[in-house]
Amino acid sequence: MTGTTLSEVSTVDVVEAPPAMQESVRTRVLRHRVTLLVAPALVFLAVRQLGMLVLVLMADNAHKSVTSVLTSWDGHWFLGIAESGYNNVDPKLVDAFGRRTAETPLAFFPGYPALVRWVDGLPGVDVTGAAFTVSLVSGVFCAYGLYRLGRAIRGGSEKTGLILVALFAASPMAIVLSMAYAEATFCAFAAWALVGVVERRWILAGVCCAAAGLVRPTAAALILAVGLAAVAAVIERRGDWRAWLGGIVAPVGMVGYLGWVAARTGRLDGWFALQERGWDSRFDGGAATWKFALIHLGNPRSVLELATVWFLAGAIVLLIVGIRRRVEWPLMVYAFGVLMMDIGSNGLMNSKARLLVPAFTLLVPIALALAKRRTSTTITVLGMVAVFSAWFGAYAITGWQYAI
Repeated sequence: MTGTTLSEVSTVDVVEAPPAMQESVRTRVLRHRVTLLVAPALVFLAVRQLGMLVLVLMADNAHKSVTSVLTSWDGHWFLGIAESGYNNVDPKLVDAFGRRTAETPLAFFPGYPALVRWVDGLPGVDVTGAAFTVSLVSGVFCAYGLYRLGRAIRGGSEKTGLILVALFAASPMAIVLSMAYAEATFCAFAAWALVGVVERRWILAGVCCAAAGLVRPTAAALILAVGLAAVAAVIERRGDWRAWLGGIVAPVGMVGYLGWVAARTGRLDGWFALQERGWDSRFDGGAATWKFALIHLGNPRSVLELATVWFLAGAIVLLIVGIRRRVEWPLMVYAFGVLMMDIGSNGLMNSKARLLVPAFTLLVPIALALAKRRTSTTITVLGMVAVFSAWFGAYAITGWQYAI
């Protein structure tokens, strides 16, 4: 250097970049933000679109209407309740034993059909289109919740969040997220309730949990997770009134609906009695599931039934892995609750794979592991999982002859 002072060097070093370069940097930052804004929706929709394309092919091969298979079984009940209310559902709809009473429709929670009815009130929208719209929009909202959850968890990142979205959209029975079923709506509320727990936004957690309680009985597992997390927060910080409020609000939806059914049926266990009488569904501690597993492992009779056994076994393994990896305990409590409700029920065994869809926090350890791999490896694995999910879901509602 020839007489250049340190102050002169510093001045030279901090000279602003040319306007063109600054504009280029701002453009790249903006594009990055926009990409992250739309990425969860695009990932979810891309995976589900693959599932729909495979469904179209398999439905055509089976000479079935895509709309009819996407609205089959429980879908008929949800559409009937959305269109006519609980008191005027089509009398042709019956329970698993071919019976029907005035109380039978009360077995189905009101949250999803209520949303469908509101959308159905829009000009030019019929009830079937409204049901598909609610499921689609719910799935996208769930995708953003899972993305946020993937960023917020210990060791998480934006990549983890997007992988979690892809895994959820490609879970074995993710086809139900595109059907006239309540799973997508429930999962959306559950995902955001758990975001509230992890981020300590207790009002968000409580309100979303209460809403989930109006959609599916699976909300019992969510209430357990949110409630315990709120109690822990209150113990940790006694002055946290938000945790108190979130914990109190969380069970309101489910307790309210069960109470209403109790009043309608004249017995405190009215909803549970309807389930047992109409669908032979009750908690038996897993005895029926264990028997089912032994039978189909020893003498497999169908792809769906054998796969269901392995899905349940895989879910148990993932729960153990999640606990060992120290995934946030409320997420594991929720997963445990969903899994125990599924395994512990003696209801329709063919539905057990579908009932695992809300247990999306079991996928967190996989998302964390894939986030550490090369992008090419991650995309390859997710692509294979998505293709399998597309085939299996399409098979379940076109090739399998019984309800899911």
